[in-house]
Amino acid sequence: MTKPTPKKTASRTRKPSTSAAKKKKAPQKKGWGKKLLLLGVKLSLVGIAALVILGIYLDGKIRDRFDGQIWQLPAVVYGRVLHLAPGDAVDITTVKRELDLLNYNKVRSPKRAGEYSASKTRIELIRRPFDFEDGPEGAQHVMLTFGSEGVTAIKQLDSGKQRGYLRIEPKLLGMMESNTDEQRIFLPRERYPEFLVDALLTTEDRDFYHHDGVSPLAIVRAMIVNIKAGRTVQGGSTLTQQLAKNLFLTRDRTLWRKVQEAYIAIILDYRYSKDRILEAYLNEVYLGQARGQAVHGFPLGARLYFGRPIEELRIDQLAMLVGIVKGPSYYNPWRYPERAQTRRDLILRMMMESGVLTSNQYAQAAARPLDVQKSPSLNSRQPAYFEQLTREIRERVGNQFNPESGLRVFSTLDPLSQSLIEKTVVNKVKALKKTAGNELEAAVVIADRKSGEIRAMVGGSRPGYAGFNRALNGSRQIGSLSKPAVYLAALLQPEKYNLATPLDDKPLVLKGDQGSEWKPRNYDRKFRGQVPLLKALAHSYNIPTVNLGLAIGLDNVISTFDDLGVNPDQITRVPSLLLGAFTLTPMEVTQMFQTLGSGGRKAELTALRAVVTREGQVLYRNWPKASQTVPEQASWLTMYAMKHVVKEGTARYLNPSFAWASLAGKTGTTDNNRDSWYVGIDGREVVTVWLGRDDNKPTKLTGSSGALRVYADYIKERQPQKLILNWPSEVTSVPYQVREGQFVTDCFSQQKLPMWDPKGHWRERCDKPDPVGWLNSLFD
Repeated sequence: MTKPTPKKTASRTRKPSTSAAKKKKAPQKKGWGKKLLLLGVKLSLVGIAALVILGIYLDGKIRDRFDGQIWQLPAVVYGRVLHLAPGDAVDITTVKRELDLLNYNKVRSPKRAGEYSASKTRIELIRRPFDFEDGPEGAQHVMLTFGSEGVTAIKQLDSGKQRGYLRIEPKLLGMMESNTDEQRIFLPRERYPEFLVDALLTTEDRDFYHHDGVSPLAIVRAMIVNIKAGRTVQGGSTLTQQLAKNLFLTRDRTLWRKVQEAYIAIILDYRYSKDRILEAYLNEVYLGQARGQAVHGFPLGARLYFGRPIEELRIDQLAMLVGIVKGPSYYNPWRYPERAQTRRDLILRMMMESGVLTSNQYAQAAARPLDVQKSPSLNSRQPAYFEQLTREIRERVGNQFNPESGLRVFSTLDPLSQSLIEKTVVNKVKALKKTAGNELEAAVVIADRKSGEIRAMVGGSRPGYAGFNRALNGSRQIGSLSKPAVYLAALLQPEKYNLATPLDDKPLVLKGDQGSEWKPRNYDRKFRGQVPLLKALAHSYNIPTVNLGLAIGLDNVISTFDDLGVNPDQITRVPSLLLGAFTLTPMEVTQMFQTLGSGGRKAELTALRAVVTREGQVLYRNWPKASQTVPEQASWLTMYAMKHVVKEGTARYLNPSFAWASLAGKTGTTDNNRDSWYVGIDGREVVTVWLGRDDNKPTKLTGSSGALRVYADYIKERQPQKLILNWPSEVTSVPYQVREGQFVTDCFSQQKLPMWDPKGHWRERCDKPDPVGWLNSLFD
């Protein structure tokens, strides 16, 4: 029997068919495409997320700056405000010079702010609008009328009414030092001339009000122009992009910077109105350099190039400013006037073609010269004055003062006095160096006689250069400037001393504790036996002064210095103090003579009037005030004697030219002619002048031949106000005669001498004269 063949087991696998294998491999190829697509989607999402994150970051950065204070605005410093009122002793020449310093245009008939016309007795002007320390005032169209004594009337021309006063806006002096190297004056959009805005948009961004921050059309147009030219001649950036770059980015020419620039521009356009963006650009645009600092914004640019507010510029001047935007260095009008004028005329022609200007307006504007200032400057520098101003701000405003917050500082500086004394010092010191040597230095302080407000300050022979400020820090022996205080101390005792009191003028020897000897002598080495007190002061005799000071006591003299504003700790209690053998600065000397020159009313010297925030909040305001520290009668008599210093004494050089002004003054000279001093007082100012060398070597100059000559040249240009001293109560006029150089009272004489008569004794004696007894009592 045959065995059956065994069957194959089910575990035996079959070979798969080719079609089945193909079916399994197909999905594998489709998976790579999906992966690439998925990768692209992921990268896109990452990119979008990055852009969103970048946008959020940039948006926060933009809002932080735009919603707060966009710039660190330096504190702007102004000079004093000129107040005019009927009855003020201000002549028409002074007001015209003030307007010229403020760059008012003199025209035949004023039509706009910043213009004036003048005749012999009248000034018509349209005063500029200005934000004063107590609030803003609009433009004022007024007529000022002047007489022989000063202002007689102020009339408001638009209403026909008489005004009680008028304020002339102060001169912009400059900016306080700050931590930023950018300077600008912020101005809101509505105060910009529309022609300036039209010209800027026409030349820089015609579609500004229509694009969303970035203009693709402008980019394409710029590319075509640049390709044709073979170089970059036109940019495609909008004003918004330029603003974005200036405020938030560097100037690196990279693709990444351009991306950020465009992104910021889009966000700015979304977040803020077109006018807000335009306002920021108008205040941000770079327009040049002034003394190493960048000048930004059209308001400051107008002052840099033309010395006047942006609102007052002509269309040709505005066109030049717009032209400079393209390249302040390339179109610098002082270095390359032809380039600047060509660019200006191009902009004027574009404005004519766009219909903003007529052909006649274009022709007139293009025919004008550039009319820029002689040199690029925002102001004349007053480093000595600014040092005093900075000191006072630190003392009186303290931590409230932020030099980058756009504060407005109102000072007391008189721009006319400052400019004239600077010119005088430069010219006169140069001439005096022929005698004194090239190392001769100078310092000057000028203060208002009544208020003590500092009107001008010079710290050295080169007034515009910062350095050692001799006006504030140069402490030098004052010499004969001490004498008025000595005579004042005597006149405070009217029962013992008067202007006719005879003083010994004989050889004098004073012995010290250690056996030393002091032999004071007069400058001319002469002795006169006896001289009246008035003559001794007028001629600055030394020996009579020492005798008088010893008689009334050194303590009384030092106390009088204290009353006049001099720190007594600076005075050594020795007899030589009577001849000024102690040191003071010109500032301290000015304080002393301000008290004396104002009838004994001491007003603390100050350079700071007010500090005001951008919002108008007053952080500090000084109200001029004075206190009676010296009896008016004694001060008045001392000033009477100081008038004789000019009339017949050591300052008589002034009298031929200024006898009408009745000036008072005092010369001062120290040992070996090391220091030359003069203090001059007119109805307006107290002026202290010092000349000397920093090494304290002789200068060969006396007070009369040095400092007095500086004062004379200054006052010739400044033109003094007549010094009128109101006659005090208890001061009476006593008749006298001069016999053999002595003052002798004579009740029947036509000549009279003022004396302090608190108890009426002098008046009574002349009412009932006893010639022998009365005359004897005079010299008792």
